Amino acid sequence: MDDEIQLISDGDGLAVIGNPTAVERFLVSEGLPSKDLGLQRLRSVLSTGAGVAQAGSEIAANSGRWVKLSKESARLVDKYGLRTSSKSGLSSGVLKGKNGQIKGFVEFAKGPGSLLTNPALLAGAAGIMAQLAMQQTMDEITDYLATIDEKVDDVLRAQKDAVLADMIGVDLVIEEAMTIREQVGRVSEVTWSKVQATSVTIARTQAYALRQLDALAEKMEHKTKIGDLAKTSKEAESKVQEWLAVLARCFQLQDAIAVLELDRVLDASPEELDRHRLGLRAARQNRLELISRSTERLMARMDAAAGVANTKVLLHPTTSRAVVHSSDHVAIAVVDFHGRLGIERGRQALEARRWVDAAAEVRDKVLETGAEGVDAARHLGNETLDRARSVTGKLSSGIAERALRRRGNDEERDRKAE
Repeated sequence: MDDEIQLISDGDGLAVIGNPTAVERFLVSEGLPSKDLGLQRLRSVLSTGAGVAQAGSEIAANSGRWVKLSKESARLVDKYGLRTSSKSGLSSGVLKGKNGQIKGFVEFAKGPGSLLTNPALLAGAAGIMAQLAMQQTMDEITDYLATIDEKVDDVLRAQKDAVLADMIGVDLVIEEAMTIREQVGRVSEVTWSKVQATSVTIARTQAYALRQLDALAEKMEHKTKIGDLAKTSKEAESKVQEWLAVLARCFQLQDAIAVLELDRVLDASPEELDRHRLGLRAARQNRLELISRSTERLMARMDAAAGVANTKVLLHPTTSRAVVHSSDHVAIAVVDFHGRLGIERGRQALEARRWVDAAAEVRDKVLETGAEGVDAARHLGNETLDRARSVTGKLSSGIAERALRRRGNDEERDRKAE
């Protein structure tokens, strides 16, 4: 049927396959931007036989578009009741309608030409979808690296460490392989042989960058004095962006290797493609979890430092403001970094109040209490209270002493005048 549409979701994207006109109408009606799925590449997974000829005809006649799953587009999986396979992790189904309007849901198509009834074609489509999702992330990381103050290339060239120097060479090798893939349409054994060992260097660089972030977090953890916190926070503010750039580039290159790897498996061992895709997905999620734990630990330490600074805003206004400013700067950088990599987990740590807000809060409390405003310091902690009372006592003693001295001088002056 002309309006029959096959839907496949892997949790990261949605493939819409069918008659080109029906696919276009469906995407427009749902308001979904899309990319070409590249169905023609699935011919490489076909063997010989009558069923193969029909499947090949199905590929030639249909159009395939890929949609990145967002909160909005992800609702389509539930809206149309797509059925999830426990084996492949894919949600799929067939929609049928008239004049581009979806009327109902059918679990599976009947003919052997459908992607949903051909395990090889379904696995191939899922592999291509995984590639498109990773390429989307790679593009977003490229945009991220172009907008931050320190470009990753500049950071790498400025480093003298051999680990980072090796990564520059790996970068060039992988970019060359991606260029050849784009031109040829596949990854040959020769091309793959050039990049298959590069993952070790990237993993080593990633581990090195994570250790640098962990070291900054540990350094913050052992500082208690406001002056030391200000100094360490400023150091973190200047260094964190650089190491996040290195991590982003590592993640981008790892996704590029995975894209090349799926192409190679699709060409050499298509029967293993589905298992390989699931393995790469699990490994990618593990990398995200590792990065997330490290960066969230750093944010927690920066938040804690900002909390300490907020309690000492009266006694150390300039230093406290510097600590909170650095904390905010790091938090913004990490949240932006998380968004580009697709780390959805929100910040669990307490957000630091800005210095102006903290100072305004203290000011309001002082105004509310009037002459007894020094008691507002109680809200800043016992340490601040003791110091405030000490300062008040010294001021009072000084004022009394000066008053007595002035009165004595006046009396002496009066006696001399007599």
